[in-house]
Amino acid sequence: MARQERATRTRATILEAAATVFAERGYEAATIADILARADVTKGALYFHFSSKEDLARGVLAYAVTTEGVPEQPSKLQEVVDVSMVLAYRLPREVVLRAAARLAADQSSRDLFGAPYSEWTELIASLLDQAKAQGELLPHVLPEETAGILVGAFTGLSLTSQASSDISCLERQVGLMYDHMLPAIAVPGILGRLDTSPDRGARVSAQAAEEDGPAERDGEEGAALTAGAAAGA
Repeated sequence: MARQERATRTRATILEAAATVFAERGYEAATIADILARADVTKGALYFHFSSKEDLARGVLAYAVTTEGVPEQPSKLQEVVDVSMVLAYRLPREVVLRAAARLAADQSSRDLFGAPYSEWTELIASLLDQAKAQGELLPHVLPEETAGILVGAFTGLSLTSQASSDISCLERQVGLMYDHMLPAIAVPGILGRLDTSPDRGARVSAQAAEEDGPAERDGEEGAALTAGAAAGA
């Protein structure tokens, strides 16, 4: 058991070190040597957990596609907003997510990892399908196309905010993005009930943490960084 716990911690350390290097330099410029130096582990330890730089990058990307911390909502359109607002809240605080945002939009790694955020687009499209079935969307709205626009807009905002000196502005910008876009897709009766406040992500995350309870949160903190790599891209 002690050996397994050490292996879990080592894997998490390596993944976080790789994320830091990817976030700073992008995929092509990052090297295994850079990641080893940041993680302060042996080459053998790294290759025990990850077979290549590509494998590390896939682990980072997989970690980003999650609804962790986003409780289900009666309004699926509110749930769409919440997925983005929680991610906007977490990005400045979690280097693995910042690295995933850069990798997803990195033209040089497109052949390896495919279209940016394809899995996230599928997640948003699924929620929009449910929203349309519940009568929350205007008749002309196509969930798959709309999901692509929303994810693309979020990706652009996340990259520009990371390039600025204040990434915390992302929450306000994403809220404004939805303020501009929702009137074009939502039925008028639901617009007034949707919460796009800049602090929405923080409040939803706090609510999810309370619902999980202390014991479950402790377990999740220990496994969070390894979950993406275990799941694969």
